[in-house]
Amino acid sequence: MLKVKVMCPSPRPGSRPARVRSALAAAVLVLAGAAGALSGPAAMAAPAAPAAPAAPAAPAADPDRSFRITDPRITESSGLAASRAHPGVYWTHNDQDKPLIYGIDSRTGETVATITMRGVGEPRDMEAISVGADGDIYVGDIGDNLNGSWDHVWIYRFPEPKTLADATVDATQYDVKYADGPRDAEALMVHPTTGRVYIASKNENGGGLYEGPVELTANGTNTFTRIDEVPWVTDGAFSPDGKELLLRSYFSARAYVWKNGRLGADHRVRAPIQGQAESVTYTLDGSALMFGTEGTRSQVERVDIEKDGGSSGGAGSTGDGAAGDGAEGESGNITIGAVVLVGAAVLFIGFKRRKQSG
Repeated sequence: MLKVKVMCPSPRPGSRPARVRSALAAAVLVLAGAAGALSGPAAMAAPAAPAAPAAPAAPAADPDRSFRITDPRITESSGLAASRAHPGVYWTHNDQDKPLIYGIDSRTGETVATITMRGVGEPRDMEAISVGADGDIYVGDIGDNLNGSWDHVWIYRFPEPKTLADATVDATQYDVKYADGPRDAEALMVHPTTGRVYIASKNENGGGLYEGPVELTANGTNTFTRIDEVPWVTDGAFSPDGKELLLRSYFSARAYVWKNGRLGADHRVRAPIQGQAESVTYTLDGSALMFGTEGTRSQVERVDIEKDGGSSGGAGSTGDGAAGDGAEGESGNITIGAVVLVGAAVLFIGFKRRKQSG
């Protein structure tokens, strides 16, 4: 399966052809739309009933609801992290961009802080962001579209700003290598109590979970060691209490018990169907998950965590394609997911055969 980039700058050396990305992205979105139509009743059989009055919007003072990113500069939101210092604010970034991090207020979807990292090189493929227990923000410049063309990747780190305003901050840059060789990755997670950094690699046949050193060093190479196998992963996050690790992919999400630094039993977590499922984080209080996607004015969807460890559509969800409550919503999501998954698989197989024949 290929990673689809809906909005992409001119290709860099080693990146996929932009036309293939655009074509696959368009096809997946068309399939999702078709699936949505198929999952409902035959709408053409009778005139549509009058629309019900719109439900009142969530109060402006109520944070951590589903929201839409309004900043036109953010076209490829590839990571998402809940602020520890500013409840209701989420940090994000474009995946190939200047060293910029954006703070988004979930009450309005507006950017309330633009942070410029000073002391790092030009980012190559920023894919993930996490806030550690030390109050520092960690950014993973860990993408590699050719699954092993870069002999090293980078992690950037800087203290989370105490005030929300545009600012330039000094960041530390760490060189990272994998013990078993280069690979593509999109998920970086900092454990909320130990402070240890983990990376989940991305591969069509499944990836690996990698553990970093006890402490990162800026004076040498930080070697990450494979400690477990994981499925295709586009992002991940630890629960605020550190007892669970959530990993998401394009079509699903799973939560794993985290004990003694290793993966335990896992269970399925309900996730919304999104055109380019790129990011996930827990809310600061751990009561819900926030799922993000790419694109201009992209939507971030809240999914409440149930007491039994499952998840359900959040009461404040207002976005397109959000996971709803009830049997009808569950059935619709299953139908959509199945159709999109099959369609994407067909597209991917066709692309690989074409590539092999060429």
